[in-house]
Amino acid sequence: MRQKKNTVWERKTATLLTPWGEELLGNLSMQPLPEYPRPQMVRDSYLNLNGWWHYAIIPKDKACERFDGEIRVPFSPESELSSVKRWVSPSDTLVYERSFELAEGFIRGLVLLHFGAVDQECEVFVNDMLAGTHSGGYLPFSFDISTFLSPQKNMVRVVVTDVTDSSFHSRGKQSSRPGGIWYTPQSGIWQTVWLESVPLAYVKEMKVTTDIDERTITLTVVPSFPANGNVRLMDGEAEIIRCPFDSMGTVVIPVPDMRLWSPEDPFLYGLRIEYGEDRVTSYAAMRKISIGTDSSGIRRLLLNNRPYFQNGVLDQGYWPDGLYTAPSDKALIYDITLMKKMGFNMLRKHIKIEPLRWYYHCDRLGMVVWQDMISGGGQYSKALMSITPFVKLPVDDTRCWRMTYRRDVEGRGEFERELEQTISLLANSPCVVVWVPFNEGWGQFDSKRIAMKIRRLDSSRLIDHASGWYDQGGGDFNSRHIYFRTVHFQWDERPAVLSEFGGYRLDVPGHTYNMKKSFGYKKFSTSETFNDAYRKLFGEQIMPLLGGGLSATIYTQLSDVEDETNGLVTYDRKVVKIDLAMVQKLNGILRISD
Repeated sequence: MRQKKNTVWERKTATLLTPWGEELLGNLSMQPLPEYPRPQMVRDSYLNLNGWWHYAIIPKDKACERFDGEIRVPFSPESELSSVKRWVSPSDTLVYERSFELAEGFIRGLVLLHFGAVDQECEVFVNDMLAGTHSGGYLPFSFDISTFLSPQKNMVRVVVTDVTDSSFHSRGKQSSRPGGIWYTPQSGIWQTVWLESVPLAYVKEMKVTTDIDERTITLTVVPSFPANGNVRLMDGEAEIIRCPFDSMGTVVIPVPDMRLWSPEDPFLYGLRIEYGEDRVTSYAAMRKISIGTDSSGIRRLLLNNRPYFQNGVLDQGYWPDGLYTAPSDKALIYDITLMKKMGFNMLRKHIKIEPLRWYYHCDRLGMVVWQDMISGGGQYSKALMSITPFVKLPVDDTRCWRMTYRRDVEGRGEFERELEQTISLLANSPCVVVWVPFNEGWGQFDSKRIAMKIRRLDSSRLIDHASGWYDQGGGDFNSRHIYFRTVHFQWDERPAVLSEFGGYRLDVPGHTYNMKKSFGYKKFSTSETFNDAYRKLFGEQIMPLLGGGLSATIYTQLSDVEDETNGLVTYDRKVVKIDLAMVQKLNGILRISD
């Protein structure tokens, strides 16, 4: 394999494994992530294709004549859990192949092949016939492969290319030269691959909208063909009410004796949908996120029409052994439940879209989510990013596209298309309450217009239009990132949100990724000094701002990530750095109710 100067493979880093990664590596026959991948839209037809596939990494101008070995899907080849541990460069092609057989009775009409996510562009072949292509590394897609199937054994081949950060495509925090706040790039299949069979008339898409003021749930389906159907509203196994769809595929369901969803009581209603011969189960939550005034006339974030302080942490969703891919469903649950145990009620999913199971766990466990869009554009200027936090640069993001790395027309169009797809994908996840289109100027452009577009697409959630920097006065918040300096705000008519702060660094020997250097916004050498500083930060800087209008905080961050050792837990999730009793007490104080 060709290697380039300053690539990730020249870095001296420790091999860190999570407990769940250790379990996978210790059992080569264990299928990774076998759980049904789409809890918001469940059918009983399911064949999981995760596991061992053949793979090859070849130059783009060469044909695949033989395979290099086996890769454990859905872990990217750069990850430890893939068993490959090789970088796919922009000049490479990554080829996957595996066979599958369909059990007797599996086919009910059509067969759909689903991919949770493939980074970055791919072609999919079934039995040597092109089933379809896809571009974009963070969103799910599927193909109807019914006409390509044979009665016996079938073969699927996936051909992938990934230019990482050498183009304008969305890439998040992946970098071909990782270090500091930029991380190891990953490529290829990184979410579950699966098959399902559906009748000819089936529900292709569905949207669930709840209204606590009207006490209704509105369900709209997009079918392949029109059919008659109904939906049952469930409380566990007990049917509450049954309502038919109208001719447009919509039903408005009244909710008697309404039970509201909150992090303290994350109650979910069940939905059982019958549409023609198709059977789908889903869920809904009666909750409302909005902005209003408290009894003192201060603008606040509201949950279910009451002031509710959103106290969260930044969650990057990286794993030392799986990179973008959590080693197991239990690992996803661990992060969420640990933050709830600490007393946090919100996670900001930072520059990443998770598998749908992660949002389901937030829905059922009770965790509010702020969802970032994926950044892209040109190469980010380190000098500009270092200066901006200290110097207020007058940036008009309708003009200064060079400063925000967005000169490319095609890249701006791609961002808007993926924004629409992301909102559609997560619309049925009640935990998601805020959209964050831009962070710290990375690829930012036309943010006020983008915020208005988001509002048209989804009026039920709030918008942090320019998190941290380059505030254009739009969106719903006065959103700031404050490191190094004392936390303070210049209040305006919008609720104040501290959307990033803290980032205190504590290296834990034996649990540190980079053996030569680590990164954080303030370094501490002992657990005692780290915890004392955290206590003072909240007690002396955050608490005094509550009465003035501070409505949400997001501490950096949930876990260490590669060079960054500023997590509340280590990268391998084996050491909790923060004192649990102390952080629980502080978070208990950080509550606003009216």
